[in-house]
Amino acid sequence: MAVPESKEALIKAINSQFTLLMKKIDAVPAERAFSPEMAGHAQGTQMSPANLVAYLLGWGNVVLKWHEDEEQGKTIDFPEAGYKWNQLGLLAQKFYQDYAPITDWAELIALLAANKLALIALVERYTDEQLYGEGWYGKWTRGRMIQFNTAAPYKNAAGRLRTWEKNK
Repeated sequence: MAVPESKEALIKAINSQFTLLMKKIDAVPAERAFSPEMAGHAQGTQMSPANLVAYLLGWGNVVLKWHEDEEQGKTIDFPEAGYKWNQLGLLAQKFYQDYAPITDWAELIALLAANKLALIALVERYTDEQLYGEGWYGKWTRGRMIQFNTAAPYKNAAGRLRTWEKNK
């Protein structure tokens, strides 16, 4: 997957990676969706397909929150309030817990689909210049930060599900 450098390419990357991910998610039997049978995001942990979806939802919502905070003139907490970049495994565990009360696989998948639509709507609000013209977080452009937390993890998640599927 080439790194997107325009709004059009970013939207295409998000949509195409999400489509591939959904093919893998749709193949997960509901009765196994909540069984922790795959390597987790923190070393030495296990997660379920539902945890993986929770992770994607968590990051998608963080991206939306960054932009909401920016629009409200608030300081953006990167990556998330109370976490540093070297604590992403802990943040993943938080995302798992955030969505643990949802025990219906179809509901969790519907939330992920709605989250993706909200992220596309976010990208649509910006021009190519606003997305890729200058650094937004250090050297990283707004578009790259969105891609890091949408299309890239969608691709990674599809790979994890592919591996899980082969090993079941």
